[in-house]
Amino acid sequence: MIASSVRSVTYELLRRLELTTFFGNPGSTEETFLKDFPADFTYHLALQEASAIAIADGFAQATGKPAIVNVHTAAGLGNAMGNLITASLNKTPLIVTAGQQTREMLLMEPWLTNVDSTMLPRPWVKWAYEPSRPEDVPAAFMRAYAMATQAPAGPVFLSLPLDDWDKPCSGPAVVRTVSSRVAPDMARLKVFAEKLSAASNPAIIFGAAIDRGNGWATAVALAEKLNATVWAAPASERTPFPEDHPLYAGGLAFAIGPLADQLRGHDVAIVIGAPVFRYYPYVAGKYLPDGLELLHISDDPSETARAPVGDSLVSDAVLATEALVGLVKTSTSARRAVRTNAQRMAPHPTRHPGQAPGKRDGVPTAADVFAALSEVRPDEAVLVEESPSNLADLHRWWPVIKPASFFTFASGGLGWNLPAAVGIALGERATGRNRPVIMVIGDGSFQYSLQALWTAAQNELPIVFIVLRNGEYAILKSFAVLEETPGVPGLDIPGIDIVHLARGYGCDAERIVDLDTFKSRVSAGLTGKKPLVLEIPIAPDIPALI
Repeated sequence: MIASSVRSVTYELLRRLELTTFFGNPGSTEETFLKDFPADFTYHLALQEASAIAIADGFAQATGKPAIVNVHTAAGLGNAMGNLITASLNKTPLIVTAGQQTREMLLMEPWLTNVDSTMLPRPWVKWAYEPSRPEDVPAAFMRAYAMATQAPAGPVFLSLPLDDWDKPCSGPAVVRTVSSRVAPDMARLKVFAEKLSAASNPAIIFGAAIDRGNGWATAVALAEKLNATVWAAPASERTPFPEDHPLYAGGLAFAIGPLADQLRGHDVAIVIGAPVFRYYPYVAGKYLPDGLELLHISDDPSETARAPVGDSLVSDAVLATEALVGLVKTSTSARRAVRTNAQRMAPHPTRHPGQAPGKRDGVPTAADVFAALSEVRPDEAVLVEESPSNLADLHRWWPVIKPASFFTFASGGLGWNLPAAVGIALGERATGRNRPVIMVIGDGSFQYSLQALWTAAQNELPIVFIVLRNGEYAILKSFAVLEETPGVPGLDIPGIDIVHLARGYGCDAERIVDLDTFKSRVSAGLTGKKPLVLEIPIAPDIPALI
């Protein structure tokens, strides 16, 4: 009997794990794996590895399933590292594979060798491995799947020598199932419930894990039972709570002192599904206001361990919230009056929260653009954003009131969101939801993963990319004000032809200065046959960070 090959056994394992959609950019060390690529598999090509990682990340988040990414040995993995960091902080289950040189030559480190292959992706993967024998490859994929999907979810890495795939393998591979959720210690959770029930002014700080776990309804039930003020954790990558709910106050500040000021007056606060806390920039102050006791729930032991204050519990955020709903006492107080931040979950304040949008020197402001967008965006649209200097106005005009409809990066590293929007749109198509996707991005951010436009065009995805053109890195000018660093070079970016760049990758594109035209183009683009890139000049503005 002729033994199966490592390749055939691995492909059958991937079928059984429902990992038949690949994302990647192949190289010479990956072609032996991809040889005779199965007709029932799909390969989404990205033109650069950073885009491949982010497209896969967006797809995994949109579908709620892990994804597999194929990059080219050390060079490709190096290109991918920025977005691998984001995938790690997003807690997205990805299996990242890279080819390795032929085993017979590894000792002399030939060209394109991934030297110390498992070290390069660390510390941003949960596990990294290069199989000791070719016949170990299928089992390595099974372990990678288990590692990526178990809590806390995240990316893993496999380095795969190119000469392994035709070697004999006594299959089939063993397929196992693992749990992706961690239940709470009920005795400790009861203590948390007692403290919340006894609080006179409780606060709940929900994080992105609530949205990842489809937990909006449970989060609302807990807030209403406790009659608690609800905050979004600072710089949350997904919206954890409906922003039109009367108990919702908005996002917490991104800095130590201002965050503590926002929580002043609360006697007990609980963070569920987020770190304690994301801070940047540094603004000195106490971590918590006097008189506040902090509780913390996360499925990530590293988050609970590094929290500088508060008592923590390791658990799936939604499971813990569901249990708390049954444990806490119903508040008998009148419904709390909560004032929502003008900027909602944005970490930075709006410059002029009481003013209507208005052009400056005849050029629209970012607020003008978002106010116009609010008139035509569909209720079911998904928002992806990477426009750091305009977040406050964007969130002011686009409250997120439906789950899984807002995505951004957990890392702050530019270049994730544009390709992630492509992956999210692919996920919308794969799931049959087919919600329209709108991406808002700054002209600086637009340059980091521009190649992903080609993947969007090749897949005929009707994404509308709104590129705000202010000709500068405005968010860095904001930091220059805060950090008192005048005269920093490299903060202006003139001379970029965004329209022709987008057309070169196969998108429809135009530069628009009239907001009525803008509204009609957005509406048309969402029902079109290919992605649409709209460049809109906006008035330069230096937003406040605090």
